[in-house]
Amino acid sequence: MDPLITINPEGKITDVNEATVNITGLNRDRLINSDFFNYFTEKQKAREVYQEVYEKGSVSDSPLTLKHKDGKLTDVLFNGSVYKDDLGSVLGVVIVARDIAEQKWALDLRVANKELAFQNDEKEKRAAELVIANKELAFQNDEKEKRANELIIANKELLFQNDEKEKRAAELAIANKELAFQNDEKEKRANELIIANKELLFQNDEKDNREAELVVANKELAFQNDEKEKRAAELVIANKELLFQNQEKEKQQIANKKLEELSYAAKLASQYSLSLIEASRDPLVTINTKGKITDMNEALVNITGMTRNELTDSDFFDYFTEQQKAREVYQEVFEKGSVADSPLTLRHKEGKLTDVLFNGSVYKDDKGDVLGVVIVARDVTEQKRIATELVEARVFAELATEIAQEAKINAESATIIAENAVKAKQQFLSNMSHEIRTPMNAIIGFTKVVLKTELTPKQKEYLNAIKMSGDALIVLINDILDLAKVDAGKMTFEKTPFKMKSSILAMLHLFETKIQEKNLKLITEYDSKIPDVLVGDPVRLHQIILNLVSNAVKFTSKGKITVSVHLLHEDDDKVIIEFAVIDTGIGIPEEKIGKIFENFQQASSGTSRLYGGTGLGLAIVKQLVEPQGGSIRVRSTVNEGSTFSFTLSFQKTNADAELENELLELDTEIKNIKVLVVEDIPLNQLLMKTLLDDFGFSRDIAENGKIAIEKLKENEYDIILMDLQMPEMNGFEATEYIRKTMNSKIPIIALTADVTTVDLAKCKAVGMNDYLAKPVNERLLYSKIVGILKKPKLEKLSAKLNENIEENSVKEEKIKCIDLIYLNQRTKSNPALMMEMISLYLTQTPPLINTIKQSLEDKNWQLLGAAAHKMIPSFAIMGMNPNFENMAKKIQEFAIAHEKMEGIDDLVLQLEEICLQACQELQEEFNIIKNTI
Repeated sequence: MDPLITINPEGKITDVNEATVNITGLNRDRLINSDFFNYFTEKQKAREVYQEVYEKGSVSDSPLTLKHKDGKLTDVLFNGSVYKDDLGSVLGVVIVARDIAEQKWALDLRVANKELAFQNDEKEKRAAELVIANKELAFQNDEKEKRANELIIANKELLFQNDEKEKRAAELAIANKELAFQNDEKEKRANELIIANKELLFQNDEKDNREAELVVANKELAFQNDEKEKRAAELVIANKELLFQNQEKEKQQIANKKLEELSYAAKLASQYSLSLIEASRDPLVTINTKGKITDMNEALVNITGMTRNELTDSDFFDYFTEQQKAREVYQEVFEKGSVADSPLTLRHKEGKLTDVLFNGSVYKDDKGDVLGVVIVARDVTEQKRIATELVEARVFAELATEIAQEAKINAESATIIAENAVKAKQQFLSNMSHEIRTPMNAIIGFTKVVLKTELTPKQKEYLNAIKMSGDALIVLINDILDLAKVDAGKMTFEKTPFKMKSSILAMLHLFETKIQEKNLKLITEYDSKIPDVLVGDPVRLHQIILNLVSNAVKFTSKGKITVSVHLLHEDDDKVIIEFAVIDTGIGIPEEKIGKIFENFQQASSGTSRLYGGTGLGLAIVKQLVEPQGGSIRVRSTVNEGSTFSFTLSFQKTNADAELENELLELDTEIKNIKVLVVEDIPLNQLLMKTLLDDFGFSRDIAENGKIAIEKLKENEYDIILMDLQMPEMNGFEATEYIRKTMNSKIPIIALTADVTTVDLAKCKAVGMNDYLAKPVNERLLYSKIVGILKKPKLEKLSAKLNENIEENSVKEEKIKCIDLIYLNQRTKSNPALMMEMISLYLTQTPPLINTIKQSLEDKNWQLLGAAAHKMIPSFAIMGMNPNFENMAKKIQEFAIAHEKMEGIDDLVLQLEEICLQACQELQEEFNIIKNTI
């Protein structure tokens, strides 16, 4: 008799009874999928009651008025309750609208409520404790579904933009090369010097080729310099002195001056190594780790007859008559680091053959990862002619001893020039690798700035999508570097005991949120016959499984994902285990299966557009599995799913597994630790006191290394936290004294405000045990201290945590000058301690600014660098924009260079303005905290 309606989360009617048809005057077809609220006279009130059902789980006796299509109004009492599936997810709302006029609602409502309660009891037997969580989840799912389409469109647009950026990356690289060339050309006083250097290089090559005829060559060189280099007075004098030296062999003093001038010329030549490379008559080419040509000089173009565009990205070995031999020599370069004088034959496109001597060396980035090979192919034809001339010249060897010696020195100088040219190019490539991260950090940083402002929900969703894509680009860069490390043979595999089952299960927890969002099931099958503790590389195993499970989640929209681990073989020494990741996703076409393990390959061109990714994951997986003696396989059916499986062998052991996934907790056993903090900045001293007090550790403070040594002589400590840059005696000097003079083995952890410039090799050389970046991470500090003192096995954990913090420490820029969130966390919301730290900043910052300005004016670079260094930690502690911290670092770099560079005055002015603004805001915060106590 009463209208009964079921409604989905979007407010659309999914089913009705006949009473609803009668009371609205509309048939079932028109009612289904229509807006539920359109049939009430007060639509907004009806919507509010409907939302109340989702918030509370049910609602009863809410008065509303239903409207018949002919205008008839019916007063009803609105009664509703949510209904859920077997997993506890809300599917919609059941509504009973009782007609007040008939007054039959009480009996029917009781029956409906009993039925509804019985259904809810049956469906939610084990969900009683999750009622509150389900309500919250229902609301969140409602909000996510409303914005799903917007997010999908935004992601597609962002992926398209990223594709466009990648397409233009190559153009940008070419443009940068062109810009570098134009800048060289625009050097005001460099044009004449470049020409002179080219001429000098040409002449030195002629001298190398004609040692026996050096006297004649020098006369010709002098004549050419007189005619061609009217404004190269110094070079003309040098050539005249060289001519005079050949004529007057006995005058050794003149010869020494000539050597000094040649050395000076070599230094100038190294500064313009790129120009020298291009001017070289010998083919010079750079090749990546895949054997593809990345750059070349004009000599290679001439000797092959190909254009630069044709040579770029082509296979280097195609231009040799013996391609396999060329490939073996190329591989020898990677194995030994370099190779010299390997005979090969280059082929011109028109058939002309040129015998060359293959000379190559690897070049690396600033992290030591091999990026490729630099090859110089010396034309042997000319050398054969030189060899003939040298045979004739041996007759005159006794008469030309000094000339031959000088020629040898010239040859060595030319070798140094070539080596410097290679180093210059390596440095260039290293810098370019570093610069890739700069725009990525800017994208992420500025996105976080906007996210801190007042935004609409839609704007926040778009910005979160941009941030996620920026993070994905950082992951891509890391993948490329990881792949380069594998290709170069630098990837190492550890052999440590670990608990495989708990390790894999803990790692799979990372996917729980994403799997729940996509309504998937994650099934884990683990063979109980596998020993508890095995010896292998758990980090690389995690990396392999993470890549495979991540792909499975990405390409599966419904169904389940199964991770299985089965024992295939076991003997006294080892076990062989098969790992498999099975999904019910989109599958892979059979003709594409052979290519998915190649770099930057995906199943189809549409895969990247729809699902994202670069095609590196499976390539890395394969190159992590096979070097460990394993193999990887794939079975797949389109629209049914895929199975990726691989096998690895692990050694058996009786040792305990390292607890790398556990952080130490505070306990009474490790509270009796005495720490000596060596730090010169009061703000940092106070912060370290706070952290160590929270740990329950006792501590002493020393303002510099000299005071620390005195305290160490008088007292006993368990560990030292040592700042690196301090007045009177810095951290390096203090550590060296403690190790060598005092012969103490007390653990020392270095503290630094800038891990990008700290000389970690120097830290180890003087005897430091570890290092920690400022601002200090509380959990990492505790882990390092206890790891060194009590739990040596956790030292690896400290290193991993340190890596995480360094890779993800791109701090959010703040629109407001200060943000006291970090200070509030570190002080545990202690108002007295916060006031003390703010007071310290207000006291020390203005004098430091004045010191920076005065020392810059006086050109007191040491004082300038020390003052800038003292300011660096305060920016992060007070939550200030990291750009201002970078300003202080740049000023410190200028001071180290001992010269006043362009733009430093503006940096000091900006730093002064922001610090004064920070002081004003901190004074306001200080007063607010003071008034609340």
